[in-house]
Amino acid sequence: MFPTPLHKTAPVTQALYKVGLPVALLVWLLPIIAVALTSIRGQGDIANGNYWGWPTEWQVVENYTAIFRNTPIARYIVNSLMVAIPTVIGAVALSCLAGFALGTYRFKANLAVFFLFVGGNFIPFQILMVPVRDLSLRLGLYDSVGGLVLFHIAFQTGFCTFFMRNFIRDLPHELIEAARIEGASEWQIFWRVVLPLVRPALAALSVLVFTFIWNDYFWSTVLIQGDHAMPVTGGLNSLNGIWVAQWHLVSAGSIVAALPPVLIFFLMQKQFIAGLTLGATKG
Repeated sequence: MFPTPLHKTAPVTQALYKVGLPVALLVWLLPIIAVALTSIRGQGDIANGNYWGWPTEWQVVENYTAIFRNTPIARYIVNSLMVAIPTVIGAVALSCLAGFALGTYRFKANLAVFFLFVGGNFIPFQILMVPVRDLSLRLGLYDSVGGLVLFHIAFQTGFCTFFMRNFIRDLPHELIEAARIEGASEWQIFWRVVLPLVRPALAALSVLVFTFIWNDYFWSTVLIQGDHAMPVTGGLNSLNGIWVAQWHLVSAGSIVAALPPVLIFFLMQKQFIAGLTLGATKG
């Protein structure tokens, strides 16, 4: 048998792409569309099982004002910001320092230290639940925003170091050597030479970490109990207890909770894409 010419398979591939992409996009968007429609339904639609049909009663203003008026969701959103922003700053700062050391210095334990950072990413979080909770209790960090921030920084630094080390290692080493010949200190090289060159990578990493932390549900329920420190993901789960069958209000809260990371992504879209594609054309 003779192989099929490439010029004959190209139209078939393009046709499959044109058909498959919209179908895949629709399947991916279906849950989001369902939640968005449910968030503007009335209680009657929910009672009658109308989850996918067109709403018979529109309650856009009522539902979205009710979640702020009758629940502590505003407190949950503030808590998430108090957790996500310090975590992004701490994890990115530590990973930049570690990535600079691992990407520019040559020492015997370089690869071992790098694998130590990377290896932590392959440990399932579930098996760490009990020891992390016990450690937080012993340190007096349980059920506090500060404790959740510290543990998030510890867990995210491994991935962030892997990310930054690869970008810094791809920088022209001649620039660093030229700065050393000019008498610049290692801190000056890091601050004035390396950081400006990896700024797109920093933006991309910050968006990723912020999204990871904002959407975290596991650790927010393991390490936090009270509403005073509960992030919005864990807070949405508690709304099921407040509104037993009022899924239209829970859906409205979910839409509100999803807005901050979406807005940040669109505001930093150019920097995010530039960071992910930085170095992609290098040989």
